[in-house]
Amino acid sequence: MKQNAKANEGKNMEKVNAPEMRFSTGAISATVWRNNGMAKDGQETEFNTVSLQRAYTDKSGKWQHTATLRVNDLPKASLVLNKAFEYLVLKGQNDIL
Repeated sequence: MKQNAKANEGKNMEKVNAPEMRFSTGAISATVWRNNGMAKDGQETEFNTVSLQRAYTDKSGKWQHTATLRVNDLPKASLVLNKAFEYLVLKGQNDIL
């Protein structure tokens, strides 16, 4: 399983929402995103979301992505989602310390 961390680099550019962490095995990947938003009380807040996708090649050989999984993809999806959950839980514990 691969783990990739990408930092937001945009000193002279607009703020771009780059992936914080990606977990993948085979064609299945779970990507952790850091988002900014407004809480109900109007305060700015940060939160994480996780996207799940499967990569495949179309008839012309071009790489595509989908959120639709096959039965055989489910164990790999479970693995990468658990790794993303573990990452977020452990990261949250470090933020408290």
